Amino acid sequence: MIEGFGALPAALNPLDAGSLLAAFGTVGIAVVLFAETGLLVGFFLPGDSLLFTAGLLCTAGAHGDTRLSLPWVMFAAAAGALVGAQCGFVLGRRGGRVLLARSRNRHLLDGVARAEELLGRYGHAKAIVLARFVPVVRTVLNPLAGALDMPVRVFTLWQVAGGLLWSLGLVLAGYLLGSSIPNIDTYLLPAVAVIVVLSLLPVGLEFLKARRRTARRDRASGAGDGRRRRDDPVP
Repeated sequence: MIEGFGALPAALNPLDAGSLLAAFGTVGIAVVLFAETGLLVGFFLPGDSLLFTAGLLCTAGAHGDTRLSLPWVMFAAAAGALVGAQCGFVLGRRGGRVLLARSRNRHLLDGVARAEELLGRYGHAKAIVLARFVPVVRTVLNPLAGALDMPVRVFTLWQVAGGLLWSLGLVLAGYLLGSSIPNIDTYLLPAVAVIVVLSLLPVGLEFLKARRRTARRDRASGAGDGRRRRDDPVP
Protein backbone atom coordinates (compact mmCIF):
# COMPACT_ATOMS: atom_id res chain seq x y z
CA MET A 1 0.00 0.00 0.00
CA ILE A 2 2.70 2.47 1.00
CA GLU A 3 4.63 2.30 -2.29
CA GLY A 4 2.02 4.33 -4.12
CA PHE A 5 -0.95 6.20 -2.81
CA GLY A 6 -2.43 4.65 0.27
CA ALA A 7 -5.86 5.25 1.69
CA LEU A 8 -6.12 8.83 2.95
CA PRO A 9 -6.23 9.06 6.75
CA ALA A 10 -9.22 10.69 8.37
CA ALA A 11 -7.15 13.76 9.31
CA LEU A 12 -4.18 14.34 7.02
CA ASN A 13 -1.56 16.59 8.64
CA PRO A 14 0.68 18.17 5.95
CA LEU A 15 3.19 19.19 8.64
CA ASP A 16 3.68 15.62 9.85
CA ALA A 17 6.04 13.40 7.86
CA GLY A 18 4.45 10.18 9.07
CA SER A 19 0.99 11.36 8.07
CA LEU A 20 2.19 12.34 4.59
CA LEU A 21 3.94 9.01 4.04
CA ALA A 22 0.95 7.04 5.27
CA ALA A 23 -1.32 8.94 2.89
CA PHE A 24 0.79 9.19 -0.26
CA GLY A 25 3.70 6.77 0.08
CA THR A 26 6.74 7.04 -2.15
CA VAL A 27 5.00 9.22 -4.73
CA GLY A 28 4.28 11.73 -1.98
CA ILE A 29 8.01 12.16 -1.30
CA ALA A 30 8.64 13.45 -4.81
CA VAL A 31 5.56 15.69 -4.75
CA VAL A 32 6.34 17.22 -1.35
CA LEU A 33 10.01 17.89 -2.17
CA PHE A 34 9.05 19.38 -5.54
CA ALA A 35 6.59 21.73 -3.82
CA GLU A 36 9.03 22.66 -1.04
CA THR A 37 11.99 23.42 -3.31
CA GLY A 38 10.19 24.62 -6.44
CA LEU A 39 7.06 26.46 -5.35
CA LEU A 40 6.97 29.29 -2.83
CA VAL A 41 3.73 27.94 -1.39
CA GLY A 42 5.59 24.85 -0.17
CA PHE A 43 7.87 26.60 2.31
CA PHE A 44 6.03 25.08 5.32
CA LEU A 45 6.41 21.45 4.23
CA PRO A 46 8.61 19.13 6.37
CA GLY A 47 11.35 18.17 3.91
CA ASP A 48 14.02 17.18 6.44
CA SER A 49 11.80 15.04 8.62
CA LEU A 50 10.06 13.52 5.58
CA LEU A 51 13.35 12.29 4.11
CA PHE A 52 14.63 10.92 7.38
CA THR A 53 11.34 9.22 8.25
CA ALA A 54 11.18 7.67 4.78
CA GLY A 55 14.66 6.23 5.34
CA LEU A 56 13.55 4.76 8.66
CA LEU A 57 10.54 3.15 7.02
CA CYS A 58 12.79 1.36 4.52
CA THR A 59 14.32 -0.81 7.24
CA ALA A 60 13.31 -4.30 8.30
CA GLY A 61 12.26 -2.90 11.67
CA ALA A 62 9.42 -0.90 10.17
CA HIS A 63 5.93 -2.28 10.49
CA GLY A 64 4.77 -4.30 7.49
CA ASP A 65 2.01 -1.91 6.41
CA THR A 66 4.36 1.08 6.33
CA ARG A 67 7.47 -0.51 4.82
CA LEU A 68 9.07 1.46 1.96
CA SER A 69 11.53 0.41 -0.74
CA LEU A 70 14.92 2.13 -0.33
CA PRO A 71 15.74 2.39 -4.09
CA TRP A 72 12.35 3.90 -4.88
CA VAL A 73 12.55 6.29 -1.95
CA MET A 74 16.01 7.49 -3.06
CA PHE A 75 14.79 7.94 -6.63
CA ALA A 76 11.69 9.88 -5.52
CA ALA A 77 13.71 12.05 -3.12
CA ALA A 78 16.35 12.96 -5.69
CA ALA A 79 13.79 13.57 -8.45
CA GLY A 80 11.61 15.83 -6.31
CA ALA A 81 14.55 17.82 -4.92
CA LEU A 82 16.35 18.35 -8.24
CA VAL A 83 13.36 18.98 -10.51
CA GLY A 84 11.78 21.24 -7.90
CA ALA A 85 14.87 23.42 -7.52
CA GLN A 86 15.27 23.78 -11.29
CA CYS A 87 11.60 24.69 -11.62
CA GLY A 88 11.99 27.33 -8.89
CA PHE A 89 14.96 28.79 -10.74
CA VAL A 90 12.98 29.04 -13.99
CA LEU A 91 10.07 30.67 -12.19
CA GLY A 92 12.50 33.15 -10.66
CA ARG A 93 13.80 34.06 -14.10
CA ARG A 94 10.23 34.84 -15.15
CA GLY A 95 9.32 37.17 -12.33
CA GLY A 96 10.57 35.75 -9.05
CA ARG A 97 11.58 39.12 -7.63
CA VAL A 98 8.04 40.44 -8.10
CA LEU A 99 6.52 37.38 -6.44
CA LEU A 100 8.91 37.57 -3.50
CA ALA A 101 8.38 41.32 -3.11
CA ARG A 102 4.61 40.93 -3.04
CA SER A 103 4.68 38.27 -0.35
CA ARG A 104 3.60 39.37 3.10
CA ASN A 105 4.50 36.12 4.82
CA ARG A 106 7.06 36.83 7.52
CA HIS A 107 8.72 33.40 7.20
CA LEU A 108 9.20 33.85 3.46
CA LEU A 109 10.58 37.36 3.87
CA ASP A 110 13.01 36.14 6.55
CA GLY A 111 14.02 33.34 4.19
CA VAL A 112 14.74 35.84 1.41
CA ALA A 113 16.95 37.88 3.75
CA ARG A 114 18.89 34.78 4.83
CA ALA A 115 19.20 33.56 1.24
CA GLU A 116 20.62 36.90 0.14
CA GLU A 117 23.02 36.81 3.08
CA LEU A 118 24.21 33.34 2.08
CA LEU A 119 24.76 34.43 -1.52
CA GLY A 120 26.62 37.56 -0.48
CA ARG A 121 28.79 35.84 2.10
CA TYR A 122 29.65 32.53 0.44
CA GLY A 123 29.16 33.05 -3.28
CA HIS A 124 27.01 31.00 -5.62
CA ALA A 125 28.39 27.49 -5.18
CA LYS A 126 28.58 27.22 -1.40
CA ALA A 127 25.36 29.18 -0.84
CA ILE A 128 23.33 26.88 -3.11
CA VAL A 129 24.63 23.78 -1.31
CA LEU A 130 24.22 25.19 2.21
CA ALA A 131 20.70 26.48 1.49
CA ARG A 132 19.49 22.90 1.04
CA PHE A 133 19.91 22.32 4.76
CA VAL A 134 18.00 25.41 5.93
CA PRO A 135 14.18 25.25 5.95
CA VAL A 136 12.47 28.09 4.04
CA VAL A 137 15.84 29.25 2.65
CA ARG A 138 15.92 26.22 0.35
CA THR A 139 12.48 27.30 -0.89
CA VAL A 140 13.32 30.92 -1.72
CA LEU A 141 16.94 30.66 -2.85
CA ASN A 142 16.06 28.90 -6.11
CA PRO A 143 13.68 31.59 -7.47
CA LEU A 144 15.97 34.25 -6.01
CA ALA A 145 18.92 32.83 -7.96
CA GLY A 146 16.84 32.97 -11.12
CA ALA A 147 15.74 36.53 -10.41
CA LEU A 148 19.38 37.56 -9.91
CA ASP A 149 20.29 36.09 -13.33
CA MET A 150 22.68 33.53 -11.92
CA PRO A 151 24.23 31.56 -14.82
CA VAL A 152 22.11 28.49 -15.56
CA ARG A 153 25.13 26.18 -15.72
CA VAL A 154 26.44 27.32 -12.34
CA PHE A 155 23.07 27.00 -10.65
CA THR A 156 22.32 23.60 -12.17
CA LEU A 157 25.70 22.13 -11.24
CA TRP A 158 25.55 23.17 -7.60
CA GLN A 159 21.86 22.59 -7.02
CA VAL A 160 22.33 19.02 -8.25
CA ALA A 161 25.31 18.55 -5.93
CA GLY A 162 23.51 20.07 -2.95
CA GLY A 163 20.22 18.37 -3.76
CA LEU A 164 21.75 14.90 -3.89
CA LEU A 165 23.78 15.49 -0.73
CA TRP A 166 20.72 16.69 1.16
CA SER A 167 18.03 14.30 -0.09
CA LEU A 168 20.03 11.07 -0.31
CA GLY A 169 22.07 11.89 2.79
CA LEU A 170 19.01 12.23 5.01
CA VAL A 171 17.33 9.14 3.55
CA LEU A 172 20.46 7.05 4.13
CA ALA A 173 20.90 8.49 7.62
CA GLY A 174 17.39 7.34 8.51
CA TYR A 175 17.95 3.96 6.90
CA LEU A 176 21.26 3.34 8.71
CA LEU A 177 19.83 4.37 12.06
CA GLY A 178 16.74 2.23 11.54
CA SER A 179 18.87 -0.75 10.56
CA SER A 180 20.95 -0.51 13.72
CA ILE A 181 18.13 -0.02 16.26
CA PRO A 182 15.34 -2.64 16.59
CA ASN A 183 11.78 -1.27 16.47
CA ILE A 184 13.06 2.19 15.58
CA ASP A 185 9.59 3.42 14.64
CA THR A 186 8.79 3.33 18.38
CA TYR A 187 11.22 6.22 18.80
CA LEU A 188 10.29 7.99 15.57
CA LEU A 189 9.59 11.49 16.90
CA PRO A 190 12.81 11.94 18.94
CA ALA A 191 14.84 10.37 16.13
CA VAL A 192 13.42 12.83 13.60
CA ALA A 193 14.07 15.76 15.94
CA VAL A 194 17.71 14.70 16.34
CA ILE A 195 18.33 14.35 12.61
CA VAL A 196 16.77 17.73 11.84
CA VAL A 197 19.13 19.33 14.37
CA LEU A 198 22.09 17.44 12.92
CA SER A 199 21.16 18.53 9.39
CA LEU A 200 21.49 22.15 10.49
CA LEU A 201 24.98 21.67 11.97
CA PRO A 202 26.93 22.30 8.71
CA VAL A 203 25.19 25.64 8.24
CA GLY A 204 25.68 26.57 11.89
CA LEU A 205 29.39 25.79 11.68
CA GLU A 206 29.73 27.89 8.54
CA PHE A 207 28.05 30.84 10.23
CA LEU A 208 30.32 30.50 13.28
CA LYS A 209 33.41 30.44 11.07
CA ALA A 210 32.18 33.49 9.18
CA ARG A 211 31.52 35.38 12.42
CA ARG A 212 35.00 34.55 13.70
CA ARG A 213 36.57 35.76 10.45
CA THR A 214 34.56 38.97 10.65
CA ALA A 215 35.58 39.49 14.30
CA ARG A 216 39.25 38.97 13.42
CA ARG A 217 39.00 41.48 10.56
CA ASP A 218 37.30 43.99 12.86
CA ARG A 219 40.02 43.58 15.49
CA ALA A 220 42.74 43.94 12.87
CA SER A 221 41.03 47.01 11.46
CA GLY A 222 40.66 48.51 14.94
CA ALA A 223 44.31 47.87 15.73
CA GLY A 224 45.32 49.49 12.46
CA ASP A 225 43.21 52.55 13.18
CA GLY A 226 44.76 52.80 16.64
CA ARG A 227 48.28 52.69 15.22
CA ARG A 228 47.44 55.35 12.66
CA ARG A 229 46.02 57.61 15.35
CA ARG A 230 49.15 57.21 17.48
CA ASP A 231 51.36 57.94 14.48
CA ASP A 232 49.47 61.08 13.47
CA PRO A 233 51.65 64.19 13.92
CA VAL A 234 50.72 66.43 16.84
CA PRO A 235 49.70 69.86 15.51
